[in-house]
Amino acid sequence: MRKLTAGLFYSVDGVAEAPNTFQFDSFDSELGALLGSVMADVDTVLMGRQGYQEWAGFWPSTSRDQDFGTFINTVPKFVASRTFKPADLTWSNASLIEGDLEAFVRDLKQQAGGTISAMAGMSLVRQLLLAGLMDELTLILHPVVAGTGRRLFEDGTPVTRLALKGSQQTSKGNVVLTYARREG
Repeated sequence: MRKLTAGLFYSVDGVAEAPNTFQFDSFDSELGALLGSVMADVDTVLMGRQGYQEWAGFWPSTSRDQDFGTFINTVPKFVASRTFKPADLTWSNASLIEGDLEAFVRDLKQQAGGTISAMAGMSLVRQLLLAGLMDELTLILHPVVAGTGRRLFEDGTPVTRLALKGSQQTSKGNVVLTYARREG
């Protein structure tokens, strides 16, 4: 069975939205190496609608961060949206998830292939984690208080027990925490 993972950049106050506004001075070579090793295993990406729109407007035409740009522009991407139609997806290798998201992901995990990664979609990550489909959730905690922005877990999210699978600190004070759902 394939593994489903997600990784989010996080501030100390729990903000995961727009990490480019708070991570710029703490991103270091260790994080770069970590993300490079993650990309080496991922051959399928799941995205939310809003994240797809933002990334599709940026990654195909930027010259910044070519390692990630090459990866995300060429990897197969499946987009979860209740409002898009297949014709709305113009980014290379992007397909719309039609039907039930959780059933689609269960089926995808049963197919041959490498790691599946949920990217660019906090509600997508939250739904898949709470549904028990997420095998690993990595939070990359930057040493900064963002002050404003959306958080991964909203008020009313049910209590969900997690088990720490790994932790690492980088030279610029980032803490990388990898969790799995704890059953029972």
